[in-house]
Amino acid sequence: MSDTENGKTSWWRRLSSGLKRTSSQIGTALTDLISKRKLDRAMLEEIEDVLLRADLGTEVAARIAAAVGEGRYDKMIAASDVKEIVAAEVEKVLAPVARPLTIDTAHKPFVVLVVGVNGSGKTTTIGKLSARFAAEGRSVMMAAGDTFRAAAIEQLKVWGDRTNTPVIAGAQGSDSAGLAFNALTAAKEQGRDVLLIDTAGRLQNRAELMSELEKVVRVIKKVDVSAPHAVLLVLDATVGQNALSQVEAFTKTAGVTGLVMTKLDGTARGGILVAIAEKHKLPVHFVGVGEGVDDLAPFTARDFAKAIAGTEAA
Repeated sequence: MSDTENGKTSWWRRLSSGLKRTSSQIGTALTDLISKRKLDRAMLEEIEDVLLRADLGTEVAARIAAAVGEGRYDKMIAASDVKEIVAAEVEKVLAPVARPLTIDTAHKPFVVLVVGVNGSGKTTTIGKLSARFAAEGRSVMMAAGDTFRAAAIEQLKVWGDRTNTPVIAGAQGSDSAGLAFNALTAAKEQGRDVLLIDTAGRLQNRAELMSELEKVVRVIKKVDVSAPHAVLLVLDATVGQNALSQVEAFTKTAGVTGLVMTKLDGTARGGILVAIAEKHKLPVHFVGVGEGVDDLAPFTARDFAKAIAGTEAA
């Protein structure tokens, strides 16, 4: 087996065990429902409810239930068949949004602004991305723009040491827009390939914090009118439905270009990613299933769909 295949197998293992709580909830409930009787309207409604509880969203749950019902009324049906249908339908929703984060080398540095609410895993995600880009041979710089939290500044410095990446940081409470300006100026002067900018975690319903984020974007444009080149929204899977309103608010304020979903291993509601894909159609670049540097990986629709349905990897 080649290294790539090895890497793929170990990532599949991490992803499927990370999504275990979601797939078990769906799988156990489906098996309980299906083993008892022939398929009828009531059973389809119950199947729909199971999918709704995993936060797959009303449209997707209804579509899967309809697909299960097709040509199967009054017949016994195996749970494994239903899981295959779940995987196939989920993959249809996810395939169009599973897109890698492409670093356009025409921009030097390629500026990635990372946004999200407090506790979503932004700072850790930036650290993991810096490790990934450095491993690809790119020169990276990080900016500790979450100036509200001393812990976030320190955390980024630790990642900087770990990945041998310079970190531009100010004192706690300093102006985050000014820090972003200084970092981009420095990254330009040093000819860095990528600049990753952390921002303060803000609630999507706090207007003054959102306007500060708008200011960060405005100030970045003073140094490079085309920047930021990517705006990544980091979402915590454990918040379930609340993630939908986060996508809306941050897209409006900062022009989100892509998503990273973390903490999928901490919830039985991993289906929220499917609901978000169905509603917002934003690219999903990475998913995270743990704290380790390798627990953040590029998002692939088929693997995720099979892991959530609890079917075997292709």
